[in-house]
Amino acid sequence: MDGALIGTRPRAARKPGAARKPRAAAPPAPRLVFPFTAIVGQEELRLSLTLCAVDPSIGGVLALGDRGTGKSTAIRALAALLPPMRAVRGCAYNCEPGKPTPGCEICARGKAEAVSVRVPVVDLPLGASEDRVVGALDLEKALSQGQKAFEPGLLARAHRGFLYIDEVNLLEDHLVDLLLDVAASGENVVERDGLSIRHPARFVLVGSGNPEEGELRPQLLDRFGLSVEVMTPTDLPTRMDVIKRRDAFERDPPGFCAQWQPEEEALRARILAGRALLPRVVMDDSVLEMAAKLCITAGTDGLRGELTLMRTARALAAFEGAEHVTLDHLRRLAPLALRHRLRRNPLDDAVATTRVARAVTEVFGP
Repeated sequence: MDGALIGTRPRAARKPGAARKPRAAAPPAPRLVFPFTAIVGQEELRLSLTLCAVDPSIGGVLALGDRGTGKSTAIRALAALLPPMRAVRGCAYNCEPGKPTPGCEICARGKAEAVSVRVPVVDLPLGASEDRVVGALDLEKALSQGQKAFEPGLLARAHRGFLYIDEVNLLEDHLVDLLLDVAASGENVVERDGLSIRHPARFVLVGSGNPEEGELRPQLLDRFGLSVEVMTPTDLPTRMDVIKRRDAFERDPPGFCAQWQPEEEALRARILAGRALLPRVVMDDSVLEMAAKLCITAGTDGLRGELTLMRTARALAAFEGAEHVTLDHLRRLAPLALRHRLRRNPLDDAVATTRVARAVTEVFGP
């Protein structure tokens, strides 16, 4: 047998100089994250993120509170929960099929393939450079091909999705200025290195941090639609439940995620139903008048308080299957929409949440 193995088929001779055909690499399996519906407590944070998933125009969520209270966990769990969106395969701007971004090479070919992809949830590191955030000249193409091309940054990746900043109160000022410009216009403009690029960058801004480590600039604080206070649970059963669920997830991530899959699918279905109902939700002038009175009584800066209350109340009504916004919706959402918009009052040292609660009682009654 000359060393041949019994029962094996002889290999076909390979031609001299012929290159081996590389094996296709298997796509990496998505990393499992803690299920959104398995998070214990933190009702304000979970509700705020859910409503932003129903209506991204709310303007995002700012979660400030104690360390180790699940802020990052909840935000990253949102990515796995969100229903997929339609996009163009290979597009760096997450272009919506039929609505190409000017200058997008993929969409310009005319045969863009529409696929379902996960809604992007992009992390913006504190130490990121300006080029990494807004995009810059593609040096590889410039050096190898002599071609002046644009390499999109994190803002392009976050388009139609979520941009998450952990420890947002420590973000450098020059990046804050960039975010303010883009958040106001919904567009990223790059004028550098001989490039003149303009592409849409509409995303939901989500930030988390510990207020003891520093305050946010008022201009950035005002850009967040909702503000959430995340506190360490003080009752024993809740703390034990948090520890037990986290331990079960770390011991067996696939099994734990499978256990919570029905709840995840049910919430995803409610979000989709809320999105479909949202255009039909009505807010009567009488309810809008009460929202304006509430903002005046609380002493909010500007008119974003009323706008946020209106959008958030509509999203809550749609999420709950109602076609009309009620005063109860406003009462429930007032702390989320207004606590970070109050004017500083040197004669009132009460915390913002207490001041909003007093205004709610004065306008709506006890």
